[in-house]
Formats: sequence, structure tokens, C-alpha cells
Amino acid sequence: MDGKAAALQAIDSVRRYYQERGIFMRRWGFGRRPALVVIDMAYGWTDAAYATGSRRLDEAVEGIRRLLPLCRGRGVPVVYTTSPFRPEEDEEPMPRCADPSSRPWDARACEIDARLAPNPGELVIFKENASAFFGTHLAPYLVERGVDTVLVTGCSTSACVRATATDARAYRFRAVVPRQCVQDRCEAAHEYNLFDIDAKFGDVVDIEEAAAYLHGLPEEGAPGAS
Repeated sequence: MDGKAAALQAIDSVRRYYQERGIFMRRWGFGRRPALVVIDMAYGWTDAAYATGSRRLDEAVEGIRRLLPLCRGRGVPVVYTTSPFRPEEDEEPMPRCADPSSRPWDARACEIDARLAPNPGELVIFKENASAFFGTHLAPYLVERGVDTVLVTGCSTSACVRATATDARAYRFRAVVPRQCVQDRCEAAHEYNLFDIDAKFGDVVDIEEAAAYLHGLPEEGAPGAS
């Protein structure tokens, strides 16, 4: 049995356990005012030349590219995160790799992939930890804009995506993860963490559901838009 099959088997077992006891698995739903958070889609993660990079993120790139124009056309705040690059410091954002063929972690590694380039005026947060909320001003930024729903996208499902979804719930935002807009280097970890996020902290939805929700919002400048 491969890793994904084992993960799906474990998920099925845990889902039955939750359902039998009537715990977790709550549906939170979409709110009235969303924001799109694009987590760590910088070259250090999207370019396989880096030890931390993976072509597995190409699907997430395409999913996010689909949502970006829908958000921008409706005035939905778009926020990016990445790691800071400080070459003068001893502690690097990512550990050195023993593979000499891997590209060293450099300033480009922290740049947002051009396929998802931020528009002028969109917030880019340089975070030090997994969650987009921890130690940053993301929560007050969203509150100031009346946001009640956070569309969590990017990488990786088992780390920064999960941490952000967990903290979004802690701050009482509705966390929604479009399945095709997140990815992980490990498919088994990806599947199990999507299930666990969906069970406890937010909603994992198909991208079609997220797109339909965004289509239903008033376009920027239209009556009712804010």
C-alpha cells in the first residue's frame, strides 16, 4: 500500500469514528467579506532547483491563478506571505541542503513566483513562522477591512497552510481551503491534513465552490460592493 492509499484508509477510519460520536466535522460556510491569503508561493518552494522546492506546487499555482482575477475584480483583499532573506545573519530561513546540486537559498528564493505576482498595493508579509498570523499584523489588517472569511491557499498543507487555517479559526475568521489551491511535498500528508483541517478548523472545498462564491460577490464599484 502506498502512502496516499494508507492516508486515505486512515482518514476513512477517523471519519467514521467522528461520525459515530457526533463530534467535529462541522461546516462553517462562507461569510460576507473574504480575503485571499497566498502562502509562501515564492521560488524557494515553487522552483524544484531549490531543495525545498517542488513541481508538485504547479497545480496549486494554477488554482490560485484562477481565483486571483475573481478576487481582484471584486475588491477582495489579496495578501501574500514569504520568508525574509537576511544574508548577513547566521540563521537562514531554510536549512542548508547536503545535495550540492540544489540551488543555495538566496534572495530569489523569497520572491513571489512571477506566475502569481502581487499587484501594486497588495500586501506582502515577510513572516518568521509557519502561520501567516503569528507575529504579523495580518489579523488587524483583515479586521480593519471587515473581513470575516479567509481563503487559505499556497503551501504547504501540512505546515504553513494548516497553521494559518488553525490561527484563522482562533481569531474567529471562517477558514476556507480550496483543495486545488494548496499542495504539499508529501501526498499522504497533504490528504490527511486537508481532512483534519476540514474536520476541526475550517472548510475544505472544491475550487468550483470557491469560484462560485466569489462570482456571487458584487463586482468592485457595483452597488452593494464595499
